[in-house]
Amino acid sequence: MNAEILAIGTELLIGQIVNTNARFISERLNSIGVDVYYHSVVGDNPARIKGELTKALQRCDLIIITGGLGPTQDDLTKDVIASVFNRKLVIHEGSLTKIECYFKRMGREMVDSNTKQAYFPEGAIIIENNRGTAPGCILEEGGKIIIMLPGPPAEMQPMLDNIVIPYLREKSGYKTISKYLKVFGIGESQLEKGILDLIDTQDTVTIATYAKQGLVTIRLTSKSKTSEEGYKNISLVEQEIAKRLKDQLYSTKDEELEFVTADLLIKNNITLALAESCTGGMISSKITGVPGISKVFKKGIISYSNQSKIDELGVSTKTLEKFGDVSEETAMEMAVGIRKSAKTDLGLSVTGYAGPEAGEGGKPVGLVYIALSDKDGCHCKELKLSGGRERIRNMSTLYAFDIIRRYLLGETGEYIN
Repeated sequence: MNAEILAIGTELLIGQIVNTNARFISERLNSIGVDVYYHSVVGDNPARIKGELTKALQRCDLIIITGGLGPTQDDLTKDVIASVFNRKLVIHEGSLTKIECYFKRMGREMVDSNTKQAYFPEGAIIIENNRGTAPGCILEEGGKIIIMLPGPPAEMQPMLDNIVIPYLREKSGYKTISKYLKVFGIGESQLEKGILDLIDTQDTVTIATYAKQGLVTIRLTSKSKTSEEGYKNISLVEQEIAKRLKDQLYSTKDEELEFVTADLLIKNNITLALAESCTGGMISSKITGVPGISKVFKKGIISYSNQSKIDELGVSTKTLEKFGDVSEETAMEMAVGIRKSAKTDLGLSVTGYAGPEAGEGGKPVGLVYIALSDKDGCHCKELKLSGGRERIRNMSTLYAFDIIRRYLLGETGEYIN
């Protein structure tokens, strides 16, 4: 079964509202083995709605329509569909009663136009809306399935999950299983090169890669009759990819890097303190978003100025004068200083130039030092990052988490910047 998602509403076309429904519906359809071929958006114009619906019926088995089910004159979805299939619009008494009860419960007057929401094409299966006044419906005609849902996500999503997906699952006969592998420390093109033979020969499992904010995700998808068969197919490909990527693969559970690192800290009961300069608290902000991290994360300092590095972290004035605030030597003293100050197992520091201007002595934008201190010593990594200010700060944050992760796993590894 293949599908098209058709969103109706001029407000979507002019950018007043973002069409988040298409993504949500696509994810749900994918999980039951329905292939989404098209996303379309059309304004509140009956001729154009009819044109888009006609095209959708020619190229897809399933059309899910969102929007245009309200009480106003520009809510035209049911009218157009009834016209296309030559069906009368008839009132559904159960829906009308529910709409009347909704307004009574809310203490609001129900106007005549709201009755419009209780009319449906003859023969439609009604989908109750427990969060609003616009019910949806399902039509089957000539081997095609047309499903109409309201536009507001808070109303549409439970209707899709509770009614539509179970209805379609029975008709699909397939299950689509997807697994997401998360990678850091290698670019998308380099990663693809390393698994290109698997991509070229993919059969029961499809492999797709996409990059976002310094991370690469590998999506493995299997379409099969049973979930067990799908997971078995994926497992074989996953094992081969993991063998090739080694420590650059940080999660097979679609987790963000800070959650993986935090979990290792918590499980091993290893305490951490942070001293941030160019990241300005970004590392601390992300790690404190992890539930339970208070057990091991003890302290975070934003030492932006040289004076704060001296006062808060005990960085030597001589070190700053000789090597500068962005240097391996300063980063290491910062890491040692925060570890001793917080009395933690680990102290991590980051200092660098995020731009837009180059640093002292012509040091380039994107030069970053991250140091990690423990009771046995201190190690520092130099990074040469590219991009704008926010990208450099974000990448520095990711590298910081990955350096801690590798330390806890006893790994070093090499990065490709």
